[in-house]
Formats: sequence, structure tokens, C-alpha cells
Amino acid sequence: MNLRGIVAVSGRPGLFKLVGQNKVGYILESLDAQKTKIVANITNTKLASLEDITVYGEDEEIKLADIFAKISAKGSTPDLKGDLRAYFLEVAPNHDQEKVYASDMKKIITWYNLLKDLPLFTEEAPETPGTPAEVKLSEEKTVADKKPKATAKSSASAKATTKTSAPAKKASMTSKKGV
Repeated sequence: MNLRGIVAVSGRPGLFKLVGQNKVGYILESLDAQKTKIVANITNTKLASLEDITVYGEDEEIKLADIFAKISAKGSTPDLKGDLRAYFLEVAPNHDQEKVYASDMKKIITWYNLLKDLPLFTEEAPETPGTPAEVKLSEEKTVADKKPKATAKSSASAKATTKTSAPAKKASMTSKKGV
């Protein structure tokens, strides 16, 4: 299953396909019938690639693609209004029941229902890095994960000083005390 380039945007329902990138942000196209295009601002929008999403497990984390494959093999999905815990124990048997909430299960099943009819759902995941925008998104994610989190105030002041700093002035070597 090819989940490359499919992202979830914080604060927006549904899933989006990463189409490209411009200087303001990422260009995304919704996967629903309307095919709405939006620009997700780089500075204040959080994107989560479905390819990188994992579910908490008791021993190790479970990839979302593996859960989708088990749901597909099972054939049907339950009603979202009912109790999903028993169904989720079948498709992700080793998930951590304390850390995986009902809202997470509901979101995963909703995503599956959106993706199951798309042609990319039956494709194999490519081994190539992907489009330039996808590569940049994954690079930014790894850099952000490695970089320690700074406060908003310190990062804003750091940005302000780098943008407005003037070239260094020449130092005068003469002293006023007289030599």
C-alpha cells in the first residue's frame, strides 16, 4: 500500500495529497470528491504523513500501513458509534490499550474508509525518495525531531536579529585618554 504523499493536517478533517510546495507552504489537494486545493503555511500548520504514523504498541510501535492491511484482510469496518476496542484488538493485537484512545481508533477507521477506494491503496510503496516536496517534508520532520524545542519568544527574537542585523562597524583603536 502506497501512503507516500498522503498527509493529515492538524485542525482540518479528512486527508490530503501533497501536490507541491511554494515559498509560503505546501500545496495540498483533498482526497474527497471535491478535490479542494489549499496551501498549508509552513510556519503554523502541522502535517503528519500517513507513511510515518505509528500506533503505540506494548512491545514496539505498529505502523499504520500494517493496520490498514489487516483491516483490508478482515474485509469490513465496524460502525464508528459503537465500541471499537474489540475490533481494534483484532486488527492491532499488540497495541497499548492505555495510550490508544477511542478517538484514535475512530480516526484510523475513518482514514481507512477514505483510502480504500483510491488506486494508491492497492499500489506497492515505492523505494524512491518521492517528489521534492515530500522529501523536504520528511527532512524538515527529522530535523525538527532532532532539534531541541525552543520557546516561541527566543525563536522569534533569534529570527528578528538575523533578519535585521547590520554589518559590523569598524572598531576604533585610538583611546581618549591619550597615548
